[in-house]
Parts: sequence; structure tokens; C-alpha cells
Amino acid sequence: MNKLQWDSLSPEERLLAEQAVLGFRALRKACVEAPHGRVLAVAERMAVSQGREAMRRTLETALQLEAAEAEKKGGSAEAANTVRSPEPIAVASAGKSSRRPGR
Repeated sequence: MNKLQWDSLSPEERLLAEQAVLGFRALRKACVEAPHGRVLAVAERMAVSQGREAMRRTLETALQLEAAEAEKKGGSAEAANTVRSPEPIAVASAGKSSRRPGR
């Protein structure tokens, strides 16, 4: 396994790494504070929420960098085409689960 060279990270990569560490710390704190018998449920809910947010930030950062590079090469920020999904994407409601009660 290759070791990550922290000095070689871009400012954006460092920010994403810091956010991952802060998310891990928040997850650990939530587990410690969770009621007895609810640690897994609390951890799963938080991990899914954090994961979505982390991916959104990662995607946003990557696309912003790509847009900046495209502008440097002479393209306009409006030149990027948007792709639309043919069907709406399902989004889970907060606080609801497809699990059977009592599990």
C-alpha cells in the first residue's frame, strides 16, 4: 500500500481530508453519546448522512476545479452541458426506514 504524501496534497485535497477526520470524530462522539442498544442505528444513520454530504462536497470541489481549468483554456463557464436523468432519483425520507419494526 502506498503511503499518502501529505505535503503533495492540493489545498482542496487537504480540506477534504480534514473534513473526513472531523466527520469521523463526530461519528465517534455520537456513538459514545448514543443510548444503550442504539449505537449501531445512530452510527448507520449518521454515516449515511455524512457520506452523502461528503460525496456532494467532493463532487462540487472537483467540478469547480474542472470549470476553472476549462476557463483557463479559453472555454466559458457556460459551455458545460448539463445531463438530466430521464427519471427522478429516489430520495429516502429522514427518520423513515424500510426495516421492519423491532429489528
